[in-house]
Amino acid sequence: MPNSRVTGLLLVLLGCGSSRQVRCAPAPLALSTSLRCRACSAFLAPRRKFLHPHAAWTGGENASPAQSGTSTAAVPSWSDLESSLESSISSPLPVSIDSVLDPSTPNFSKDHATLFRERHGWCPYSERVWLALELKGVPYDTVRIDNTGGGRPSYYGGQTPQMRWPDGRTQGESMDLVREVDERYPEYGMSLYPEGMEAEVEAKVRAWSNTFPKKSRPSSRAAYLFDWSGEPLWKSEFERVLRDTDGVLSDTPGPFFCGDGITAADVAWAPFLERYGAQLPCLHDDLDPRDAGAYPHLSAWYDAMDSVPAYACRVKGDKSSWRKVLSMAGFGNAGVPTKIMDRMEGEADVEAERPSAKRAELETEIWDEYASSRPHVARSAAAEAASVVVRNRDAIAADIGKRLSQSGKWVNAGLPSDENGLEEAMRGLAAVLIKEGEISSADSESTLSKEVISLASYLDERMCVPRDMGSMSAAAMKRLAGYM
Repeated sequence: MPNSRVTGLLLVLLGCGSSRQVRCAPAPLALSTSLRCRACSAFLAPRRKFLHPHAAWTGGENASPAQSGTSTAAVPSWSDLESSLESSISSPLPVSIDSVLDPSTPNFSKDHATLFRERHGWCPYSERVWLALELKGVPYDTVRIDNTGGGRPSYYGGQTPQMRWPDGRTQGESMDLVREVDERYPEYGMSLYPEGMEAEVEAKVRAWSNTFPKKSRPSSRAAYLFDWSGEPLWKSEFERVLRDTDGVLSDTPGPFFCGDGITAADVAWAPFLERYGAQLPCLHDDLDPRDAGAYPHLSAWYDAMDSVPAYACRVKGDKSSWRKVLSMAGFGNAGVPTKIMDRMEGEADVEAERPSAKRAELETEIWDEYASSRPHVARSAAAEAASVVVRNRDAIAADIGKRLSQSGKWVNAGLPSDENGLEEAMRGLAAVLIKEGEISSADSESTLSKEVISLASYLDERMCVPRDMGSMSAAAMKRLAGYM
């Protein structure tokens, strides 16, 4: 008999290439027994965009276990998942050290630079340097530094970001580092200060400091948002910033700050405008930096940045993470006002919506370009999320075990509390993500489907983007969590 927790787990595949996609279904009277799945004996009924869960892992939709050499397990094993992820699992990851978890002094590379950036991805100044390195495709190591009092390693002092160059010299100040990266590695990627445009780029960088609010409280987590009392700045001040930014962008023919291509000017502005795009709509009604009617040039800039692979696929944070950060900073001792919480919930509903077919196609093209030069990156954004689950499964299980012991919230939501059930849910989640799919709404009532959805929801709540993965990969997880 098939495992009842398994047969309802259906994957909606996006371009899987299978000529025949099927699902488990009760047997109609006229259905021939020859259409049973030989792996689990379930009846198969053709249905567009659905795939029986064994098909991807047992050598074909009607292959027997003996033919495929695999077991009839409900979901693929960890080794099967790793094989499906190919080079993204077997290729070594770039060095990235969390100095809170590993405070020992690293064996610093003498071949390439080391970036010291803020641990969670919250610091906009760290993001500038990270983005510059990714845009140029420069090889580098990363050490993540805590800026919230969680403990710093003995070998590090000062602010973030900093770079340790191969000769052992250390340097700080974000835009100085961006300039140094561009000058030190001219053979890599694009020039961030194109020849003949240096003065224009520098002028647009200076325009950033002249545009953002002068009297806001300094904060790396909530930059240019709050006054010294913890209250949000006036709506009129934010509107001035957006109008002035739109004016700066209107000076050039292309969507970027200096024309048709991204430069250091965009690197300087991007982290702050990225956060504004997610956070300002939560602070005041009718305040949207991406409003093409009010800010046409700024709206076009956001669209252009979302098409830059290094930014869109890895460095950019997502809106839900910036809302989480927003709830941690400002507002004094009274906590987040109810009206702002309501706006946050409204923004979350919008974020959970599926992208249009046109946008999904564009995102696939963007991801393909990003992954083509990075063998450690999976073939799709969703598969990259699966890679994160597979690589970090022990840490995920430990985190869940700790939190389940403190609260029954996630058990009540369907997350399994036993070790075997949790492991099966993690493998099921990775399998769905690898196939770039979703659990069918028609079959989301099955036990395993509920557990996979609950796990996706748990990870969506716990993860921080871009600390744990890029925004496009996080969106795949969020779409599964949306079934909650």
